[in-house]
Amino acid sequence: MFVPLHDGVPLRFMRAPYVTYALICACFGVYLGLLAWRPPSGEVGIMAGFGMIPSVLFGTAQLPADLLQVPAWLTLFSNILLHASFAHLIGNMLFLWVFGDNVEDAMGHLRFLLFFFLCGLAGSLAHALMNPESEQPLIGASGAISGVIASYLMLYPQVRIWGLAFKWIPLHIPAMYALGAWILFQFISAFADPQGNVGWWAHLGGLGAGAALTPIFIHRGVRLFGRPVTG
Repeated sequence: MFVPLHDGVPLRFMRAPYVTYALICACFGVYLGLLAWRPPSGEVGIMAGFGMIPSVLFGTAQLPADLLQVPAWLTLFSNILLHASFAHLIGNMLFLWVFGDNVEDAMGHLRFLLFFFLCGLAGSLAHALMNPESEQPLIGASGAISGVIASYLMLYPQVRIWGLAFKWIPLHIPAMYALGAWILFQFISAFADPQGNVGWWAHLGGLGAGAALTPIFIHRGVRLFGRPVTG
């Protein structure tokens, strides 16, 4: 629907968004590492063993011993670094590359790292709660990145973003329109296709967590919607 390419917002509080870079490298590293690692169970074993399966998380189903990689509770986090395909990975990393640096700048390195994984956790839990009987693994950083998107929108609603609509139409529009449309699409999709192959509820869980946590995690004096936060 919309692919961000560039925003041009300068950093104010740090030299470089090292955590954003590290998260991108980690996601690429995990993807390439799993391509090189060939367990006996193959790709299915990787996705089932490290992805978050709601029915396994809640104990109503069990993985076969040869697919079990980590405890079920740990998949709430391990799934965040997994991606099903190179296109899936690139799409998520583009959003993180464009928006993560400024959110990290507004929060600081360590708080941004915690923020990212808390949003990912919220996304995983939202998906599990809305699909408790599902046996399909949830994978991808989309929930965590949705939290980053919510935070960016609260910080820079008027910034004009370069991006591509429908994969090929160039646009240069304010974040409030581009990201607002993206968020609306997530809500519509979650209710129209609740059992689909995309974890829409993970996106919504991440968005909600990002919106709730941003005022708590940002530096004092950083503006939200044009107003300084003094709490």
